[in-house]
Amino acid sequence: MPEVELIAGIDEAGRGAVLGPMVIAGISMSPRDENKLRKLGVKDSKLLSPKRRERLAEAIEKVAKDIIVIKIGPCKIDNYRKTGVNLNQIEAMKMADIVNYLKPGRVYIDSPDTNIKKFQRFLKRMIDHEHEMVLEHYADTKYMSVAAASIIAKVTRDKDIEELREKHGKIGSGYTSDPITIQWLENWLENNKKFPDFVRTTWITADAMLKNKLQTRLTDWFKKLMKPISTS
Repeated sequence: MPEVELIAGIDEAGRGAVLGPMVIAGISMSPRDENKLRKLGVKDSKLLSPKRRERLAEAIEKVAKDIIVIKIGPCKIDNYRKTGVNLNQIEAMKMADIVNYLKPGRVYIDSPDTNIKKFQRFLKRMIDHEHEMVLEHYADTKYMSVAAASIIAKVTRDKDIEELREKHGKIGSGYTSDPITIQWLENWLENNKKFPDFVRTTWITADAMLKNKLQTRLTDWFKKLMKPISTS
């Protein structure tokens, strides 16, 4: 590829979580600065400990030209999905916003969609300047700018989840694969009529729990209604 003056990397954290926001981060820099990130030990955020990610996030901020972070809250995600906008489309819209803000000559993106060409066509329609786009699966393991963006996104989301833990106790990681998160959701519904606003209620797990609670309430109400009245 021909050299460009400015490159950018984009990645997300919290895409599949039932609790908390999805965070999408974009980072722009000179191509020459990629080697600086490599020397710092920047890599896919999933391969780093939380403390290491935090230290690297601070170092990345000194190397990057610009950093932009977009948080899409659970209520916003739910509202989009209820109107027929799926998660891939949500990501594409926010990624396009990031590209339009950073205006790189080349952008590297970790593709969330199995159909890369379809996702790229949808994304490119929303970008307002000339650019090269490298859209790949596992781009955070191959391109320094994407790995750096994955770290920023992950550190940002982790801070939000920690704040939720301080307020609401042991919520786990926020993913449905986490038994602690599932237990917390079940415990919450035992004591409350609905989930708080940091739960994605359109997720299958949360939706099933809510429907089960409603069904239980209706069953209990029906049993009381049909209970024979004592005439003694």
